Amino acid sequence: MGQFKQDKIYGVFSSQEIKKVGTGTTTRKTVSKIFWFVEENEDGSITVQSINANYVPTGVKKTITKEVLLEKYSPEPEFYASSVYPKMKELNDTLDSADESRKNGETFSAEFKYNHALKIDVANVRANFGIGLTYLERGDAEKAKNIFQRLVNLEGAYSEEHKHLFNEFGINLRKSKMFAQAVEYYNRALNLNKSDENLFINLARVYLEQKQYDSCFEALSAALELSPKHEIATKFVVWMKDKSLITPKQFEEVQKFI
Repeated sequence: MGQFKQDKIYGVFSSQEIKKVGTGTTTRKTVSKIFWFVEENEDGSITVQSINANYVPTGVKKTITKEVLLEKYSPEPEFYASSVYPKMKELNDTLDSADESRKNGETFSAEFKYNHALKIDVANVRANFGIGLTYLERGDAEKAKNIFQRLVNLEGAYSEEHKHLFNEFGINLRKSKMFAQAVEYYNRALNLNKSDENLFINLARVYLEQKQYDSCFEALSAALELSPKHEIATKFVVWMKDKSLITPKQFEEVQKFI
């Protein structure tokens, strides 16, 4: 439980923040210590994430170089071993148990466990997705809407590591007929990543449910421009043509991509 894991940097480091307090002749400097959870990536870059008052990493991760880490951060192996590691393990064990309860259809048990995780870290992406899915699966639309609003503003929700949860949540929004929320959800993701054709296809499915055929077609066109001959997008467009949901002119616009 040190600062290295399989020869990679891993653990807790601290940095110092100097603030000026007061004005004029009473001005003085205060130094505060900030703790960070640090992990070295495969490419040698370093990911840092702040540690909250409950001793777990939280919030958006940022990337720095190894040089910056060595210059401006100090290792805190004792703090990691005594405080951060036990809390991280407790949080992960709680989330594993909550996920298991949700998969077994034990929605009230899952809700209780996810809420316990959120007390440790209110911004935990996995806990927010988990409790949101629990509410959707239970048909509790009002509670699901509250979680949805939190997730839309959680930037970490759209990262690659949470992609499977992100996709599952979007699909469940659509199946629960929360179409306005699903559109907002996918558009938020597209603001952060316009290069994922699957986001456009999922958005197209929502527009289809709403009978917004032009918007559906535009989303599919964007998907096909990103990934020509994409099997699902191609079949989707051809189906829309066969059902006369798009005009011959619209179909002609995308023919070069299918």
